[in-house]
Amino acid sequence: MKAYLFPGQGSQFIGMGKDLYDNNIAAKNLFENANQILGFRITDIMFSGTDEELKQTRVTQPAIFLHSVIKAIILGEDFKPDMVAGHSLGEFSALVANKVLTFEDGLRLVYKRAMAMQKACEIQPSTMAAVLGLDDAKVEEVCASITDEIVVPANYNCVGQLVISGSVEGINKACELMKAAGAKRALVLPVGGAFHSPLMKPASVELEQAILSTNFNTPVCPIYQNVPAKAVTDVNQIKNNLIAQLTAPVRWTQSIQSMVADGATEFIECGPGNVLQGLVKKIQKDAITASV
Repeated sequence: MKAYLFPGQGSQFIGMGKDLYDNNIAAKNLFENANQILGFRITDIMFSGTDEELKQTRVTQPAIFLHSVIKAIILGEDFKPDMVAGHSLGEFSALVANKVLTFEDGLRLVYKRAMAMQKACEIQPSTMAAVLGLDDAKVEEVCASITDEIVVPANYNCVGQLVISGSVEGINKACELMKAAGAKRALVLPVGGAFHSPLMKPASVELEQAILSTNFNTPVCPIYQNVPAKAVTDVNQIKNNLIAQLTAPVRWTQSIQSMVADGATEFIECGPGNVLQGLVKKIQKDAITASV
Protein backbone atom coordinates (compact mmCIF):
# COMPACT_ATOMS: atom_id res chain seq x y z
CA MET A 1 0.00 0.00 0.00
CA LYS A 2 1.18 3.51 -0.87
CA ALA A 3 1.34 6.30 1.71
CA TYR A 4 1.99 9.87 0.60
CA LEU A 5 3.72 12.14 3.12
CA PHE A 6 3.74 15.95 3.12
CA PRO A 7 6.52 17.92 4.86
CA GLY A 8 6.26 20.81 7.30
CA GLN A 9 8.15 23.95 8.16
CA GLY A 10 11.93 23.74 7.79
CA SER A 11 12.05 22.01 4.41
CA GLN A 12 11.91 25.24 2.39
CA PHE A 13 14.71 26.42 0.06
CA ILE A 14 15.20 29.27 -2.42
CA GLY A 15 14.21 28.15 -5.90
CA MET A 16 11.54 25.75 -4.67
CA GLY A 17 8.80 25.25 -7.25
CA LYS A 18 10.48 27.19 -10.07
CA ASP A 19 10.90 24.08 -12.22
CA LEU A 20 7.17 23.36 -11.84
CA TYR A 21 6.25 26.95 -12.73
CA ASP A 22 8.53 27.04 -15.79
CA ASN A 23 7.68 23.63 -17.23
CA ASN A 24 4.00 22.98 -16.48
CA ILE A 25 1.18 25.34 -17.47
CA ALA A 26 -1.24 23.89 -14.89
CA ALA A 27 1.34 24.44 -12.15
CA LYS A 28 1.99 27.99 -13.36
CA ASN A 29 -1.73 28.78 -13.23
CA LEU A 30 -1.99 27.43 -9.68
CA PHE A 31 0.99 29.51 -8.53
CA GLU A 32 -0.51 32.66 -10.12
CA ASN A 33 -3.86 31.88 -8.47
CA ALA A 34 -2.02 31.67 -5.14
CA ASN A 35 -0.36 35.06 -5.72
CA GLN A 36 -3.81 36.59 -6.16
CA ILE A 37 -5.32 34.89 -3.11
CA LEU A 38 -2.42 35.90 -0.84
CA GLY A 39 -2.25 39.48 -2.17
CA PHE A 40 1.50 39.37 -2.77
CA ARG A 41 3.79 37.53 -5.19
CA ILE A 42 4.94 34.65 -3.01
CA THR A 43 6.47 33.10 -6.14
CA ASP A 44 9.03 35.94 -6.32
CA ILE A 45 10.23 35.05 -2.80
CA MET A 46 10.13 31.30 -3.42
CA PHE A 47 12.04 31.45 -6.70
CA SER A 48 14.54 34.25 -6.13
CA GLY A 49 14.10 35.83 -2.69
CA THR A 50 16.48 35.75 0.27
CA ASP A 51 16.67 33.08 2.96
CA GLU A 52 15.51 35.66 5.50
CA GLU A 53 12.39 36.48 3.46
CA LEU A 54 11.56 32.81 2.98
CA LYS A 55 12.05 32.07 6.72
CA GLN A 56 9.19 34.38 7.75
CA THR A 57 6.38 32.14 8.99
CA ARG A 58 3.80 34.00 6.86
CA VAL A 59 5.86 33.06 3.77
CA THR A 60 7.32 29.70 4.75
CA GLN A 61 4.06 27.92 5.48
CA PRO A 62 2.16 28.83 2.29
CA ALA A 63 5.34 28.30 0.23
CA ILE A 64 5.79 24.71 1.43
CA PHE A 65 2.05 24.08 1.08
CA LEU A 66 2.08 25.32 -2.53
CA HIS A 67 5.14 23.30 -3.53
CA SER A 68 3.69 20.11 -1.99
CA VAL A 69 0.10 20.45 -3.20
CA ILE A 70 0.93 21.53 -6.76
CA LYS A 71 3.24 18.52 -7.10
CA ALA A 72 0.37 16.24 -6.08
CA ILE A 73 -2.17 17.97 -8.34
CA ILE A 74 -0.06 17.78 -11.51
CA LEU A 75 0.48 14.06 -10.98
CA GLY A 76 -3.18 13.72 -11.97
CA GLU A 77 -4.22 10.09 -12.41
CA ASP A 78 -0.79 8.94 -11.23
CA PHE A 79 -1.57 10.22 -7.73
CA LYS A 80 -3.27 7.21 -6.14
CA PRO A 81 -2.69 7.18 -2.39
CA ASP A 82 -4.03 4.48 -0.10
CA MET A 83 -3.36 6.78 2.86
CA VAL A 84 -1.83 10.21 3.52
CA ALA A 85 -0.18 12.08 6.37
CA GLY A 86 1.48 15.46 6.86
CA HIS A 87 4.01 16.66 9.40
CA SER A 88 2.45 19.65 11.22
CA LEU A 89 1.78 22.18 8.41
CA GLY A 90 1.95 19.25 5.97
CA GLU A 91 -1.38 18.02 7.30
CA PHE A 92 -3.10 20.81 5.34
CA SER A 93 -1.28 19.74 2.16
CA ALA A 94 -2.42 16.15 2.79
CA LEU A 95 -6.03 17.31 3.19
CA VAL A 96 -5.98 19.07 -0.18
CA ALA A 97 -4.31 16.05 -1.81
CA ASN A 98 -7.02 13.68 -0.55
CA LYS A 99 -9.84 16.07 -1.60
CA VAL A 100 -11.01 17.15 1.87
CA LEU A 101 -10.13 20.78 1.10
CA THR A 102 -10.04 22.68 -2.18
CA PHE A 103 -6.72 24.22 -3.23
CA GLU A 104 -8.07 27.71 -2.52
CA ASP A 105 -9.55 26.92 0.90
CA GLY A 106 -6.42 25.01 1.92
CA LEU A 107 -4.21 27.97 1.01
CA ARG A 108 -6.44 30.44 2.88
CA LEU A 109 -6.37 28.27 6.02
CA VAL A 110 -2.59 27.83 5.83
CA TYR A 111 -2.08 31.58 5.49
CA LYS A 112 -4.49 32.24 8.38
CA ARG A 113 -2.58 29.65 10.45
CA ALA A 114 0.78 31.22 9.60
CA MET A 115 -0.34 34.74 10.53
CA ALA A 116 -1.97 33.54 13.77
CA MET A 117 1.16 31.61 14.77
CA GLN A 118 3.37 34.60 14.00
CA LYS A 119 1.19 36.78 16.26
CA ALA A 120 1.29 34.17 19.05
CA CYS A 121 5.10 34.09 18.82
CA GLU A 122 5.22 37.84 19.45
CA ILE A 123 3.20 37.61 22.68
CA GLN A 124 5.90 35.79 24.68
CA PRO A 125 9.54 34.93 23.87
CA SER A 126 9.57 31.20 23.20
CA THR A 127 11.51 28.59 21.26
CA MET A 128 12.09 24.89 20.55
CA ALA A 129 15.00 22.46 20.96
CA ALA A 130 15.93 19.09 19.46
CA VAL A 131 16.81 16.34 21.93
CA LEU A 132 18.81 13.44 20.49
CA GLY A 133 19.64 10.08 22.02
CA LEU A 134 17.12 9.91 24.87
CA ASP A 135 14.07 7.68 25.24
CA ASP A 136 10.77 9.49 24.75
CA ALA A 137 9.74 8.62 28.30
CA LYS A 138 12.87 10.25 29.73
CA VAL A 139 12.31 13.42 27.70
CA GLU A 140 8.71 13.54 28.91
CA GLU A 141 9.91 13.07 32.51
CA VAL A 142 12.41 15.93 32.27
CA CYS A 143 9.80 18.25 30.74
CA ALA A 144 7.31 17.39 33.50
CA SER A 145 9.94 18.12 36.16
CA ILE A 146 10.10 21.80 35.12
CA THR A 147 7.10 23.32 36.85
CA ASP A 148 7.97 27.04 36.89
CA GLU A 149 8.12 27.36 33.08
CA ILE A 150 6.28 25.90 30.09
CA VAL A 151 8.20 23.01 28.49
CA VAL A 152 6.47 20.20 26.59
CA PRO A 153 7.28 17.49 24.02
CA ALA A 154 6.36 18.94 20.61
CA ASN A 155 7.53 16.65 17.78
CA TYR A 156 7.98 12.89 18.16
CA ASN A 157 10.01 12.70 14.94
CA CYS A 158 11.52 9.22 15.30
CA VAL A 159 12.91 7.00 18.04
CA GLY A 160 15.66 8.95 19.80
CA GLN A 161 14.74 12.30 18.22
CA LEU A 162 12.20 14.43 20.03
CA VAL A 163 11.70 18.19 19.74
CA ILE A 164 10.60 20.10 22.84
CA SER A 165 8.82 23.45 22.92
CA GLY A 166 8.24 26.19 25.48
CA SER A 167 9.40 29.46 27.01
CA VAL A 168 12.99 30.53 26.36
CA GLU A 169 13.94 30.10 30.03
CA GLY A 170 12.20 26.74 30.20
CA ILE A 171 13.90 25.39 27.07
CA ASN A 172 17.34 26.54 28.24
CA LYS A 173 16.80 24.82 31.57
CA ALA A 174 15.45 21.68 29.87
CA CYS A 175 18.48 21.44 27.56
CA GLU A 176 20.85 21.34 30.53
CA LEU A 177 18.73 18.71 32.27
CA MET A 178 18.50 16.61 29.07
CA LYS A 179 22.29 16.60 28.73
CA ALA A 180 22.64 15.63 32.38
CA ALA A 181 20.18 12.79 31.78
CA GLY A 182 22.37 11.40 28.98
CA ALA A 183 21.16 13.07 25.79
CA LYS A 184 23.72 13.05 22.98
CA ARG A 185 22.62 16.55 22.06
CA ALA A 186 20.08 19.12 23.24
CA LEU A 187 20.15 21.91 20.71
CA VAL A 188 18.03 25.08 20.65
CA LEU A 189 16.53 25.51 17.18
CA PRO A 190 16.43 28.74 15.13
CA VAL A 191 12.64 29.04 15.16
CA GLY A 192 10.35 31.96 15.89
CA GLY A 193 8.38 30.45 18.75
CA ALA A 194 7.06 27.49 20.72
CA PHE A 195 5.03 25.62 18.12
CA HIS A 196 2.85 22.73 19.33
CA SER A 197 2.76 23.98 22.90
CA PRO A 198 0.22 25.76 25.15
CA LEU A 199 1.84 29.06 24.07
CA MET A 200 0.11 28.61 20.69
CA LYS A 201 -3.35 28.81 22.31
CA PRO A 202 -4.10 32.31 20.92
CA ALA A 203 -3.35 31.02 17.41
CA SER A 204 -5.51 27.95 17.97
CA VAL A 205 -8.49 30.09 19.00
CA GLU A 206 -8.08 32.28 15.92
CA LEU A 207 -7.67 29.32 13.54
CA GLU A 208 -10.66 27.50 15.03
CA GLN A 209 -13.12 30.03 13.65
CA ALA A 210 -11.63 29.77 10.16
CA ILE A 211 -11.66 25.96 10.19
CA LEU A 212 -15.26 25.72 11.45
CA SER A 213 -16.47 28.09 8.73
CA THR A 214 -14.68 26.21 5.90
CA ASN A 215 -16.29 23.37 3.94
CA PHE A 216 -14.57 20.00 4.46
CA ASN A 217 -15.38 17.09 2.11
CA THR A 218 -15.22 13.36 2.81
CA PRO A 219 -11.62 12.19 2.16
CA VAL A 220 -10.86 9.82 -0.70
CA CYS A 221 -8.52 7.89 1.60
CA PRO A 222 -7.70 7.94 5.35
CA ILE A 223 -5.49 10.70 6.75
CA TYR A 224 -3.25 9.81 9.69
CA GLN A 225 -3.41 13.01 11.71
CA ASN A 226 -0.73 14.29 14.07
CA VAL A 227 -2.92 14.43 17.17
CA PRO A 228 -4.42 10.90 17.31
CA ALA A 229 -1.63 9.29 15.20
CA LYS A 230 -4.16 6.99 13.54
CA ALA A 231 -6.44 6.86 10.50
CA VAL A 232 -9.24 9.45 10.43
CA THR A 233 -12.02 9.75 7.85
CA ASP A 234 -14.77 11.55 9.80
CA VAL A 235 -14.92 15.20 8.73
CA ASN A 236 -15.75 16.58 12.19
CA GLN A 237 -12.90 14.62 13.77
CA ILE A 238 -10.54 15.94 11.09
CA LYS A 239 -11.56 19.53 11.93
CA ASN A 240 -11.17 19.01 15.68
CA ASN A 241 -7.75 17.42 15.25
CA LEU A 242 -6.58 20.32 13.07
CA ILE A 243 -7.63 22.81 15.74
CA ALA A 244 -5.95 20.81 18.52
CA GLN A 245 -2.79 20.35 16.46
CA LEU A 246 -1.37 23.82 17.21
CA THR A 247 -1.12 23.15 20.95
CA ALA A 248 -0.61 19.35 20.84
CA PRO A 249 2.50 17.38 19.90
CA VAL A 250 3.16 16.03 16.40
CA ARG A 251 3.12 12.27 16.97
CA TRP A 252 5.00 11.40 13.79
CA THR A 253 6.71 8.24 15.07
CA GLN A 254 3.37 6.86 16.19
CA SER A 255 1.66 7.90 12.92
CA ILE A 256 4.18 6.02 10.77
CA GLN A 257 3.91 3.00 13.04
CA SER A 258 0.11 3.09 12.65
CA MET A 259 0.42 3.32 8.86
CA VAL A 260 2.76 0.33 8.78
CA ALA A 261 0.39 -1.64 11.04
CA ASP A 262 -2.44 -0.81 8.61
CA GLY A 263 -0.49 -2.12 5.61
CA ALA A 264 1.70 0.72 4.29
CA THR A 265 4.85 -0.57 2.60
CA GLU A 266 5.83 2.38 0.38
CA PHE A 267 6.17 5.96 1.62
CA ILE A 268 6.36 8.72 -1.00
CA GLU A 269 7.34 12.22 0.08
CA CYS A 270 5.51 14.98 -1.81
CA GLY A 271 7.07 18.40 -1.32
CA PRO A 272 10.44 20.08 -0.83
CA GLY A 273 13.32 18.07 0.64
CA ASN A 274 13.58 14.49 1.86
CA VAL A 275 13.48 14.84 5.65
CA LEU A 276 10.39 12.67 6.07
CA GLN A 277 11.95 9.80 4.11
CA GLY A 278 14.88 9.81 6.53
CA LEU A 279 12.53 9.73 9.53
CA VAL A 280 10.52 6.85 8.04
CA LYS A 281 13.70 4.80 7.57
CA LYS A 282 14.60 5.35 11.23
CA ILE A 283 11.11 4.28 12.34
CA GLN A 284 10.67 1.37 9.90
CA LYS A 285 13.99 0.19 8.44
CA ASP A 286 12.56 -2.02 5.69
CA ALA A 287 10.08 0.57 4.37
CA ILE A 288 10.41 1.63 0.73
CA THR A 289 10.80 5.41 0.44
CA ALA A 290 10.80 7.78 -2.55
CA SER A 291 10.15 11.37 -3.64
CA VAL A 292 7.49 12.54 -6.08
